[in-house]
Amino acid sequence: MFNFPKDLFTDVRIEETYTTTILINDKKVSQNKVKTEKGAMIRIFDGSKWYYSSITDTDKIQEEINNLAKMAIPNPDINNHPIMKAMEINKEKVMIYQDNNVNKIPNSEKMNLILSYQDIFDKYSDIKSCKMIYSDKHLEKHIVSSLGTDVAYDQQFASLNFTCVIVCNNIPHYSIPRIYKTSFEQLSNCRDEVEAELKEDLNYAANAQSVIPGVYTCVLSPMVAGVFAHESFGHKSEADFMIGDETMKKEWKLGSRVGSENLNILDTGMYEGSGYAPFDDEGCKAKENYLIKNGILTGRLHSSTTAADLEEKVTGNARALNFEYEPIVRMTNTFIGAGNMTKEELFAGVKDGLYIADYIHGSGMSTFTIAPRKAYRIVDGKIAEPVRISVISGNVMKTLYNIDGLSQNVIYCSSALGGCGKMEQAPLPVANGGPYVRVNNINVQ
Repeated sequence: MFNFPKDLFTDVRIEETYTTTILINDKKVSQNKVKTEKGAMIRIFDGSKWYYSSITDTDKIQEEINNLAKMAIPNPDINNHPIMKAMEINKEKVMIYQDNNVNKIPNSEKMNLILSYQDIFDKYSDIKSCKMIYSDKHLEKHIVSSLGTDVAYDQQFASLNFTCVIVCNNIPHYSIPRIYKTSFEQLSNCRDEVEAELKEDLNYAANAQSVIPGVYTCVLSPMVAGVFAHESFGHKSEADFMIGDETMKKEWKLGSRVGSENLNILDTGMYEGSGYAPFDDEGCKAKENYLIKNGILTGRLHSSTTAADLEEKVTGNARALNFEYEPIVRMTNTFIGAGNMTKEELFAGVKDGLYIADYIHGSGMSTFTIAPRKAYRIVDGKIAEPVRISVISGNVMKTLYNIDGLSQNVIYCSSALGGCGKMEQAPLPVANGGPYVRVNNINVQ
């Protein structure tokens, strides 16, 4: 495909993206944008330095390879470099969205779909404003390297996102029904789901009372459990944080106990959704990576560079925001593994606690904080009245030990809007999830 320069490592990542965004603010169409973009990231490594070039004219890839090669110093032993040894050589195509590609759907159909939801929100006087967004994306990637890698795959989603401001008792509350699918056709029968969530939010806004601050046993929904796993532990598992930091390497020694015996935290790009990446941006295959297994620190997330530095194996987590950026270590779909309790058994073990149903945002490294969007009291094992909570927080490592119950089924949560931020590369699409998680001694304000 390309003439790779001798005695240098070269890889090329070609991306072609199609997106649609339709934005309606209070019944007025403020954006209807269709965008196609194609470009490539070219990298050359001579054993001591990386050389990069990002271009939008893919007919000039060979020219850019030749230009970068002039800056590098030929290294006859390049293929024996530890980074090259860490890389996988894969040859495979995983194209699963060609038959139902969203770019085949007329824009008028997408517009009609999002407009068809307006009447749901017109019914309720407590809704003071409403934003409706239709968005979709189809992405194709092709990665080739001088080592012999040649992989291609596609990603896709179609989504409906609503943001409504509900005002009850002079207090604003945001309702944000979100529907994420992997094809346009799957969006056709989602009205009941959207209206059910809206009604729940209207009831919450009308009846929620301020929580009494204190320390509680909390049950986290799969969505909240997922953001806890992502923010509190996933980022700590990105191995580039450890390069050159001997203290962190000692604190995060593999084989150390870091949580309760029933706790597993995993990351994988294998599952369809917003974290789907069957190959990373170095062509390494996605894997099911245990970060914590039965409470033991078992693994971390790697690029070829960090894997070589720490003498571990690649995990399929070298990811870039798009073709303008080089790959760095990033999460894909990060989640807490399933337990052995039914949801009913999990709640039954809480006499007086809180159910955290949804969140506005979360953050955390040593200390985590999550701002709930909806929460409810748990009384004698049953979900009771809604409560308003500013934030829940705790020490990450102590909290991992305080998890004492997990339901049997894992739910994966994808998002079309937003994503994960790291360095200058944001928002990168990721997913998270988990079972229902019961955890003791959570600080609630």
